[in-house]
Amino acid sequence: MAILGLSAFYHDSSAALLIDGKVVAAVQEERFSRIKNDAGYPEHSINYCLAVAGLKLSDVDHIVFYEKPFLKFERLLDTYLTFAPRGVRSFATAIPVWIKEKLFQKSVLLKQFEKHDEGWTDTGQLKFSEHHLSHCASAFFPSPFEEALVLSVDGVGERTTTSVAVGRGNNLSIKREIQFPHSLGLLYSAFTEYIGFRVNYDEYKVMGLAPYGAPIYRDQILEHLIDIKPDGSFWMDQSYFGYATGFSSINAKFRDIFGQPRRHPDEPIDQFHMDIARSVQVVTEEIVLRMAASLQEEFGIRNLCLAGGVAQNSVINGMLARSGHFDHVWVQPAAGDSGGSLGAAQAYWHLAMGQPRCISDAADAMNGACLGPSFSQMEIERSLTQLGAEFEALSDEDLFRTVASDLASGKAAGWFDGRMEFGARALGNRSILGDPRSDSMQAKINLRVKGRESFRPFAPAVLAEHCAEWFDHLHDSPYMAMVAPVAASKLEPVTSEDSGRTGFDKLKVRRSVIPAVTHVDGSARIQTVTAEMRPRFHALIRAFYEETGCPMVLNTSFNGRDEPIVCTPEDAYRCFVDSGLDLLICGNCVVRKPS
Repeated sequence: MAILGLSAFYHDSSAALLIDGKVVAAVQEERFSRIKNDAGYPEHSINYCLAVAGLKLSDVDHIVFYEKPFLKFERLLDTYLTFAPRGVRSFATAIPVWIKEKLFQKSVLLKQFEKHDEGWTDTGQLKFSEHHLSHCASAFFPSPFEEALVLSVDGVGERTTTSVAVGRGNNLSIKREIQFPHSLGLLYSAFTEYIGFRVNYDEYKVMGLAPYGAPIYRDQILEHLIDIKPDGSFWMDQSYFGYATGFSSINAKFRDIFGQPRRHPDEPIDQFHMDIARSVQVVTEEIVLRMAASLQEEFGIRNLCLAGGVAQNSVINGMLARSGHFDHVWVQPAAGDSGGSLGAAQAYWHLAMGQPRCISDAADAMNGACLGPSFSQMEIERSLTQLGAEFEALSDEDLFRTVASDLASGKAAGWFDGRMEFGARALGNRSILGDPRSDSMQAKINLRVKGRESFRPFAPAVLAEHCAEWFDHLHDSPYMAMVAPVAASKLEPVTSEDSGRTGFDKLKVRRSVIPAVTHVDGSARIQTVTAEMRPRFHALIRAFYEETGCPMVLNTSFNGRDEPIVCTPEDAYRCFVDSGLDLLICGNCVVRKPS
């Protein structure tokens, strides 16, 4: 039984394929098109998924789209009627697009399917899930739990912005919902826009910027913008926002609260923007933690699964894991809309078809999120040769030892190995690596390699068996989805002069023995690496540990500024050539730049 899940036409288009309930492939369209957050029809992703299984589209039994366009259109009409006459210009712009392109997405999809297979005929294979059901399914069904609370929080699906579900066995039941226009995701996006970043694109920058500020605007947010109830539910005063009817998330009344205009993207970031970022982050933390605690008390379930865009806030995920309310917290690695394709397929398999789950005691059902394309050593060597690259092919043992030595000497490496990861994080298959002990590595990779803001932090990929020695975190974090404090024993004393630094001046302070992966608040976004899930990446980190005594490497996604993560050896080589990387490892091939 083959079920193809699809997510498309908003952002982060993707496709995922189940064969007899097992996830065999899942990939985002951006990796093929090279368009960041590509929202188009996922033609390449579908072709890849089919190729992995050796299928034609006509061999697929069911195709499941991740949401219901008619329900979304109904919400759009209701919103404009409710807020009329506000939003007339937005209405006039949106409705023709909906009528022409979005309202009849079933017809659009059926026509697109013909591209993949001349033998394709419509026999009723296409089905539609609901947006938040797809998110909840992607969180629970691949998890390692027989029973769990499931929390999905994002901007908005059809109508719902927050869903609470209980999963047991192959059943998933929605228990609570918060509906548009009250949305925690859209609150966070409003501040993303106010700080001068791009909505649905740069929210993670707000999270990274927050530790540089103080939450001095928290009370204003709670007084004017959002009312939080004891159980974590909330109500938002729409007179301050424009996202329901306009082209902007915020309006003049919103800006007047804080006394400053929206920052233009070309303007510098100052302490005000840092304080705003910290304030909305603190409010978001308060809501999610209060909601999770109330739900755990109500349902008495000690496992928690997370999905939706807000589940990409790794600071909050780490707080939930350490809160004491849950024994285990599992985050879908493709928590955003890209994961909707997987959730839609799994919802149909388990809920519509009643098929059982096969739960492993050892791991989840995501195959370590390694669900994308891979390339053999022969294919890699052929590609590098065609590109004119000079390379050396090494045995595994020599490769790990050589790369570990290069990292220890201060080099930054592009690491391309195995199947590409599904989701926003590079987890050791399409990664840029560096020495976490280096005082200069963070700046080097941010500025010379990735061409991005200096305040952005990097993650430590740490041998799971050593995690507790280095971080105050006792949970597995295989998908780099949780932030935790660096262990006190690894911190370094901060002088009174340094403790008084503010803003980006905090970057000058060495806070731990692993400064390249320690954020300015003494935390780190952790990836725990096991030999079972990632044998080659684990072997490389172990080689680095044997050379340096440090059981981790700096890990960040292998891409340049505003580019998707690399997919092919050609992508990797071009990124290597165009950036400040010192070496490239593709499979067992090592490419170096002339000194």
